Amino acid sequence: MEGQTPGGGGLSEKPVPTATGPGLSSLGAVFILLKSALGAGLLNFPWAFHKAGGVAPAFLVELVSLVFLISGLVVLGYAASVSGQATYQGVVGVLCGPAIGKLCEACFIVNLLMISVAFLRVVGDQLEKLWDFLLPSAPPAPQPWYTDERFTLTLLCALVILPLSTPREIGFQKHTSILGTLAACYLALVIVAQYYLRPQDLAHEPRLASSPSSWTSVFSVFPTICFGFQCHEAAVSIYCSMRHQSLGHWALVSVLSLLACCLVYSLTGVYGFLTFGTGVSADVLMSYPGSDGVVIVARVLFAVSIVTAYPIVLFLGRSVMQDFWRRGCGGAYAPRALAEASGPWVRVPLTVLWVATTLAMALFLPDLSEIIGIIGGISSFFIFIFPGLCLICAVSVEPIGPRVKCCLEAWGVVSVLVGAFIFGQSTVAAVMELL
Repeated sequence: MEGQTPGGGGLSEKPVPTATGPGLSSLGAVFILLKSALGAGLLNFPWAFHKAGGVAPAFLVELVSLVFLISGLVVLGYAASVSGQATYQGVVGVLCGPAIGKLCEACFIVNLLMISVAFLRVVGDQLEKLWDFLLPSAPPAPQPWYTDERFTLTLLCALVILPLSTPREIGFQKHTSILGTLAACYLALVIVAQYYLRPQDLAHEPRLASSPSSWTSVFSVFPTICFGFQCHEAAVSIYCSMRHQSLGHWALVSVLSLLACCLVYSLTGVYGFLTFGTGVSADVLMSYPGSDGVVIVARVLFAVSIVTAYPIVLFLGRSVMQDFWRRGCGGAYAPRALAEASGPWVRVPLTVLWVATTLAMALFLPDLSEIIGIIGGISSFFIFIFPGLCLICAVSVEPIGPRVKCCLEAWGVVSVLVGAFIFGQSTVAAVMELL
């Protein structure tokens, strides 16, 4: 895809857009991309293996999805170089037109907002279990006031999440992403070790599904995979922040990140499913006894992993709100401090607004585990549909050979169709469960 001359057999690479002061190393890009994908979906993979009917069907779906996941990341990097934009929504708006761009912005805000709420709910659940372990009490006795979720989550957002979310560039997250990635890897290792060590509380033999209950149960895994591997929203911002910006380099970063992510997800899914079988919970940590010290450490570290992933999601959602600000309030008559959307007078209030909104939703809305399918369905837009549309539009204006152009357009159409199917199937299934 690199270094092709006009009229040749490949895609021509154009100068890529750069964010303010680009300097993200390849290793930093790998960790940020990896941490963007290693989120709350890690807890759902053993349950997804159960829903798929066993290890073999789930592995097959995961491998097929991996092809689209990697190609989507590479396409987004190429689309960024063609469009000259440094944000996901900017790339879609320039290549696919303003109407599709508005749809992308709407899906972007809704998806990232719900992901942020889901992250806070997961952290709240882990903190609740941690307090039950540290301060055991008889059922009639109430827990101390400082263990209340409303107090602990608010304090966590004010003292940890908000400071991590205020920096201007996403490259700052490379330091916290390393810590979050190690925490997610520890959780996977604990699940593997628990399977082989078999503590006394897990001595029973699990009942394993031998085959899928129906063909639709196999497809029900796709929303969990989309929810788990949703790093595509950050792809353009990461690509434009890299020190070495080339499609070949970006493809290598994408492959390494998703292969490492696939390894962690697969280990968690396989051994979590083999440990509990058909009785595995949607949150695999809830299936383990609350008194196990190793599992308690895993809970704490996984909460750390989620806390370090939240600022990346907020950064992406804030970029859309900053675009709204530039179009609506950043005109020539605006005060100088408010004219720059990335300045502290605009960036910090938007960050506080995002954290406060998601915190309120996490505290007062019902359990979000039932709408994971909806979040995964919306994520299919960013993994399949929008990259497919960008590829079709990008190759239509590029001087490439007719055979290569035909093949790329066909792949773009396939991505759009697969994404539309996943969105429809997962959304209908999730709505039916809610009803």
